[in-house]
Amino acid sequence: MTDPRKKTVLITGAGGGFGRHMVQQFRAAGAKLILTDVSDRALRVVTDDTGDDLVVSVTADLATEEGCDAVAAICASRGVVPDILINNAGVGVAGRLDHVPRDRWETLMQLNLLAPMRLCNFFLPGMVERGSGHVVNMSSLAGWVGSQGLSSYCASKFGLRGFGESLAADLEGTGVHVTNVYPCFSQTPILDSPQHGYEQRRIVPAYLISEPSDVVRQIIDGVRRNRLHVFPDRHSRRIHYVTRFAPWLVPWLDRRMQAQSIAAGKEAN
Repeated sequence: MTDPRKKTVLITGAGGGFGRHMVQQFRAAGAKLILTDVSDRALRVVTDDTGDDLVVSVTADLATEEGCDAVAAICASRGVVPDILINNAGVGVAGRLDHVPRDRWETLMQLNLLAPMRLCNFFLPGMVERGSGHVVNMSSLAGWVGSQGLSSYCASKFGLRGFGESLAADLEGTGVHVTNVYPCFSQTPILDSPQHGYEQRRIVPAYLISEPSDVVRQIIDGVRRNRLHVFPDRHSRRIHYVTRFAPWLVPWLDRRMQAQSIAAGKEAN
């Protein structure tokens, strides 16, 4: 069991949709916080209400090696190895790969996949030496099911899923645990991610969209229980079961969702 109370929790993307709720709920659980975000303005919003709970905040672009180095250096300067590392920062982009500008999907891969690996590389030795720690990777349902128009995003989230599963096996017996999280769509800014190559913008059907506060509650419960896999909303759980027991349904469900997204976009216009 990993109890967040009195633990030091490093949250990346702390000013984002999930990040803000993570700050609130881990703080309410009694955790100390290390917060980082690429946006100084977004970071100030979540740090304004923190007091002694805040260890340090760092504005850094984790899509770059220098940004990850900056976070590690700040922690090292304070002699802090986080008890819980939450790899939450991420971006999305939609469209067929050759329609998406190369710099966009390369940045996506750097932030969604390489940043978590870089941060783990920095902090795992200290966790293992201490004999305790927890890594939380915000993957996605897109880390289980490939979907039309999301090839680069799915690549990053499938990669993060595999990284977490393998890391958990490597760390068995060390006292360091891993939790991978697979939300479906949630009411966060990622819903407004850039789209390329479409005649009109596609909109996610409302029934697929969860509340980020509910997702974060499930994450904290999964951390407490040392669960490797957390499916934090109803739709992600359903699709997970479909991929296990009726995988032939997955392409049909994806086509259905794409048609609904197109229809919703037409209605909005």
